[in-house]
Amino acid sequence: MRVSTPLLSFVVAGVLAGSASPAAGQTNRIDMVSPFAPELARFGQYAIGVRTFEAIDPNRIDIIHTANGQPNARYDRRFVLEAWYPARLAPGQQPGGAQRVITRDPTVTAVLYGRAVRGADPLAASGPYPLIIVSHGYPGNRYLMSHLCENLASKGFVVVAIDHPESTYDDQQAFASTLYNRPFDQLFVLNEVARLGRSGSGSFLAGLVDDTRTGIVGYSMGGYGLVNVIGGGYSDKNVSIENAPPNRLLAERGAANPDVARKVDPRIKAAIAIAPWGMQNGYWDARGLAGIRTPVLFVAGSADAVARYETGTKAIFDGAVNAERWLLTYVNANHNAGAPIPAPIETYQYSDTLKGYPFTHYADAVWDSVRMNNILDHFATAFFDLFVRGQQDRRTYFEKDGADFKGFQPRTSVGLLLDHRTAQTAQK
Repeated sequence: MRVSTPLLSFVVAGVLAGSASPAAGQTNRIDMVSPFAPELARFGQYAIGVRTFEAIDPNRIDIIHTANGQPNARYDRRFVLEAWYPARLAPGQQPGGAQRVITRDPTVTAVLYGRAVRGADPLAASGPYPLIIVSHGYPGNRYLMSHLCENLASKGFVVVAIDHPESTYDDQQAFASTLYNRPFDQLFVLNEVARLGRSGSGSFLAGLVDDTRTGIVGYSMGGYGLVNVIGGGYSDKNVSIENAPPNRLLAERGAANPDVARKVDPRIKAAIAIAPWGMQNGYWDARGLAGIRTPVLFVAGSADAVARYETGTKAIFDGAVNAERWLLTYVNANHNAGAPIPAPIETYQYSDTLKGYPFTHYADAVWDSVRMNNILDHFATAFFDLFVRGQQDRRTYFEKDGADFKGFQPRTSVGLLLDHRTAQTAQK
């Protein structure tokens, strides 16, 4: 099995000490904050560190090498993870750095510029900090939502983004692997970060993470896994459909297994599902969605041609009747609503590998990416502050303040819809 390896990273000194404007000669900024940005899109008080680390989940079922009717193959599933965290910069050390990353065309790399400092010392004195886990789409990688990762880390969260094996740009394998592994990957990373966060672990995360206060963000197939992790068991009919994982393995996380809904990890306090894939293909029904009780912010474009809107994200939102939930809609946006970083300049060229422009993997035909990112960063901050930190005053950011939502400048929430539903039954 070939997996993504840790990518070359290096510090660029002296950028963004107090401004979000691009430094001379730089492109591919992931930390732009537009003058139109809502209030909570602004970066927080903390300097940001970033580190790459690895983890292995031993003896996982190997979907790629398992055939129907044959014993399940097993392997050690190896993860490359990225952590953004509040940091203590050394004297003279300036905010800012860069990551060289693989793009949608795996033969092309790009350099992303942001505020995080590679290898900076953690600011343990103010910790431990709540944990946010970030799960990309198919294909994707751990940097796809790095705008959000940096932004939340600056506000006192430890953010860990996953490279999902067999689902990255340079390691894309059969879709059945992603269908099976996503919820297991997310739960494994939660447990592994909790282990590394314990005092005496020897990890830079030791004493830095409060895993009892965890949020999850999932985009596309990351959202698919997230919906399952918070109690949305898969429908019976999709356990054995064509191209499903072999040996009815999805049944382990199916709605017919009462433990899927009954034993949702209590450390997960809130979830943000961005364009979650699967509902349009029948992966959930009313019984499965009724198992969700975790507060959820759903995010979608009303013109989503991949996960769909009415029959996709909105249908999940409507069906999760036992959870308090919101649906943030970018009107006329497609599948890339809010999640991906602005398209790197290197993706503007035609790709013979993809037979198209990798730019379209990141961008939207209607919405500006920086504006979409700023809006997501704003609402994600309010949502995780509310449900992960328990800051009840953040609830007002989900209400209109005159013609606009609270925190938006006049006439700058145009094009957004925000629906809210309370839980049908009491939380247990």
